[in-house]
Amino acid sequence: MLFFVGIIISAQELPPVQNFLPSEYKAENQNWAISQSKDKLIYVANSKGLLEFNGAKWTLFPSPNETIIRSVKVVGERIYTGCYMEFGYWEKNMLGKLQYTSLSKRIKQDLVQDEEFWNILSIDRLMVFQSLNHFYIYDLQDDSVNVIESETTLPKVFDFNQNLYFQTLHEGLYRIENDSKSLRYDSELFLENEVINIFQYQDGLLVLTRNKGFFKVEKGITTPWEIAADTLLSKVSVYSALKLKNGTYALGTIAHGVLHLDKDGKLLNHIDQLKGLRNNTILSLFEDMDGNLWLGLDNGISFINLTSPINVYHDSRGVVGSVYASVLHHGNLYLGTNQGLFYKRMGGTTDFERIPGTQGQVWSLNVIANELFCGHHRGTFLIENDKASKIANVQGTWNIKPMEGRPEVLLQGNYDGLYLLENTNGSWQLKNKISGFEHSSRYFEFFDKKIFVNHEYKGLFTIKIDADLTKALNVDIDTVVKGSNSGIKKYRSDLLYCFEEGVLRYDKDKNSFVKDSLLSLAISDGDYISGKMTVDEKNGFLWIFSKSGVKYISESNLASKPIIKSVPMTIDTRNDIVGYENVTALNENKKYLFGTSSGYFTVNIDAFPKQDFSVQIATVRNAGKNDRTKQNSLLDKNREGDFESYENNLEIAYYAPEYKKYLKSEYQYQLLGMYPDWSSWKKDAAISFENLPYGEYTFKVRAKIGNTVSSNTATYSFQIKRPWYISRTMLAIYVVAFVLASIFIHSLYRRYYHNKQRKLIEKNQRQMALERAQNEKEIIKIKNEQLKEEFRSKSNELAASTLSIIRKNELLSKVKEQLVSSVENKESVRPIVTIIDKSLNQNDDWELFKEAFNNADRKFLKKLKKSHPNLSPNDIRLCAYLRLNLSSKEIAPLLNISARSVEIKRYRLRKKMNLDHDANLVNYILKL
Repeated sequence: MLFFVGIIISAQELPPVQNFLPSEYKAENQNWAISQSKDKLIYVANSKGLLEFNGAKWTLFPSPNETIIRSVKVVGERIYTGCYMEFGYWEKNMLGKLQYTSLSKRIKQDLVQDEEFWNILSIDRLMVFQSLNHFYIYDLQDDSVNVIESETTLPKVFDFNQNLYFQTLHEGLYRIENDSKSLRYDSELFLENEVINIFQYQDGLLVLTRNKGFFKVEKGITTPWEIAADTLLSKVSVYSALKLKNGTYALGTIAHGVLHLDKDGKLLNHIDQLKGLRNNTILSLFEDMDGNLWLGLDNGISFINLTSPINVYHDSRGVVGSVYASVLHHGNLYLGTNQGLFYKRMGGTTDFERIPGTQGQVWSLNVIANELFCGHHRGTFLIENDKASKIANVQGTWNIKPMEGRPEVLLQGNYDGLYLLENTNGSWQLKNKISGFEHSSRYFEFFDKKIFVNHEYKGLFTIKIDADLTKALNVDIDTVVKGSNSGIKKYRSDLLYCFEEGVLRYDKDKNSFVKDSLLSLAISDGDYISGKMTVDEKNGFLWIFSKSGVKYISESNLASKPIIKSVPMTIDTRNDIVGYENVTALNENKKYLFGTSSGYFTVNIDAFPKQDFSVQIATVRNAGKNDRTKQNSLLDKNREGDFESYENNLEIAYYAPEYKKYLKSEYQYQLLGMYPDWSSWKKDAAISFENLPYGEYTFKVRAKIGNTVSSNTATYSFQIKRPWYISRTMLAIYVVAFVLASIFIHSLYRRYYHNKQRKLIEKNQRQMALERAQNEKEIIKIKNEQLKEEFRSKSNELAASTLSIIRKNELLSKVKEQLVSSVENKESVRPIVTIIDKSLNQNDDWELFKEAFNNADRKFLKKLKKSHPNLSPNDIRLCAYLRLNLSSKEIAPLLNISARSVEIKRYRLRKKMNLDHDANLVNYILKL
């Protein structure tokens, strides 16, 4: 039945409900009573023990005898509890830990077998503990405990105008006076019907029964209180009831959740498990200081923010689905979802119904010229009340917008580009597609006679179209301006582009986008989540969705600068469809509807509470590895800490006792002495510091709920002592040791450097000796080179001298021959020939040659004479010439003989030297 067209679903918008599972508070399922201390801590009587909740953390204190705690009542600094065969009170010690004191043990008489204490009342100075058989009255003034017995079972006890009432079935309603009971009401109502609670009503009583509803008791006359909720009350079984501070009534039922009635008995809310509760059986009710309604359930704990400016429609059955668009039109509220288009009469009692033919994904809803257009996955629809007419059968209509100056034409973006709708004779129909542009057009705007289309993966397109609106004349793309979940929106006279880097404003003169530093503050400091922007035509707001909240921007009345305000709902509480966020202004002033992935919520943006609240330090404990689980690791948070150096790991927990589902506490801390700057805002309600150095510290923490910062800053000061190894005594020892060590080290260094200096001197001396020897070697080498050079020079001299002698003798020989052969008168030339012969035969040339030869090869002649002492001077002369490797022809002029004669002399010389026949004379002489 849930899947047919026209299905009807519940459309009740409910206050926020927060549930706590047993796995969260780490105790049993059933919770029998709830109370609150003056510092706003919540205490719950659980089947496993006493639960304490400070808004950040649940703490379980096991019951004193390991039985079910049935009742709890906070009075002053004490938390009174009653359980099986035991009642008493808890008080916090110096470490903030609850310690139990038994009152039942002060009673002289024994308790009745299996007695349990179901209720605790505070009347003047008396604390009344009620079991099914007795009243135990504890006097706070004299610290005494008295007992009042009942002859029958006591189902409930009531505190009415500081008087104690209880009902006895078949007898009536009694009041306790001076430790005795007196029958006050014995009408049939009190005889046959179990009374759940009694309230003041005008001048009489208003009595709520378990199954018969309300009755009025005025001047002793009992009459039914006829209200609109009577039919519902007759079908449920009421287990607990409470009159709230605003005069309304909260009724907890068995198996039907909680009912909230106004002062006149009209049903305001009926919240059960289907509408958000953890469980349908309400064992206890309690209203805290801030007007929140706490529910002790048969399976879990819940609280309801009755005064919250937020109301929630949660599609728990998944019929409506995720809301992608919403609009208020002609008194109807329309929701465009992933499952179709739904509507209901605004302010009426009807529920949402799906409009036939709209099954599937709805992308947009737009009111243009007082007509409602629906952009759908299957095309474009025109909506009139509960009827949908398809006017364009082009798949995937993202959005529809009017074109400036062309009221008869609408521009729509589709999966495959841009299309035009035209109004002809009062009927809208598809006109044409703009050719030349084939890209998906989810975000588009007509601005400055151009069409801007944002594609988050491709970039920003700028399109100029022809006058007939049929084709794109020019398409430019800016790939620099690009980002995931980015968006573009026309706001007032500006075109804005929003992406991760900020909000850009289109500059017509520059024909480009420039960053708007003021609007960019809405998504600064890593707050960006989506570039989807929405313009609220009713109030003129520009909406931007960020991680920390929903920002709305308006213009100041005193200046043109925009003002940025925030709806303090973070991304994890909003349940947004990221990239498809939507907001709609409702009829009520400053009330808005926000679509979510499972319904929607409404917010009165001017009704967020701004009352003061405080932050407190919960516990301080040593956070070492071995101390974390020890009970004695807790420290006194009210005294300045004084820790040893090894106790430098601390864990500090803190809390702000505020209970709001959608406005979670955030905390900011600093540790003076280590971290002078405030940390970023975080939801963690504890911080650990490890390996802190010695010194003095002051820990500070403050809280923020929504846009309001706590009125105080909680502090805790402590110091960590110096380690023993840097104490004053040890520092003095270090100084003395340093001086002695310095002297010792100085002595060692002196000895070391003395030895090093000595070794260096020795090394230098060896190096100098080595260099001296090297220098002498170089000198000898140079001298040898000089001698070689001198030898070469002398050899050259000898060669030149020899050549000169040879040439002179040849010349003289030639002159002599010429004179002898050419002159007929021999006698006339004889003197000349005689002179020539004398010159050829004189020994001057030999002496000159000999001197040059000795200069060039001094040792040769000595070796020659020593080896062959029998050689004549001419033989020695021939050997010298042969030493110069001269030929016989060259030697002949030197000896003034013929070449033949030279050969004969060489032969004779071989014999004198006793050379073998095969031995070469010249080689032998050269080797000497």
